Amino acid sequence: MSETKGDDSTPSKRPAAGGKLARDLALYTVARLGLVAVIAAVIYGGGKVAGIEVPILVILIFAILIALPLSLVLFASLRRRVNESIAAVDERRRRDKAELRSKLRGDRPAGSRE
Repeated sequence: MSETKGDDSTPSKRPAAGGKLARDLALYTVARLGLVAVIAAVIYGGGKVAGIEVPILVILIFAILIALPLSLVLFASLRRRVNESIAAVDERRRRDKAELRSKLRGDRPAGSRE
């Protein structure tokens, strides 16, 4: 019975960690892209106010270059959440891999009756 309960609880935890990682990563990506868009809009608007026609490619390059270090500071908590989610998924993957290797070697898990 405990073996079945363990098998049932393990799959329910996997999607939670993977889902959390996907959510955090999507949020961090959207935040960084939004920052690039805001910076690009400011550069474009500044060019219009100054009466200068700035090519879109130049605006995007500068927006990306400015957003890279700025996002590290502004979105530090999001980045930490992504890193923690990656670590949790990686640890679960390592544990599952070790469990699979143990089963392939023929080791019996604790509490097994077979």
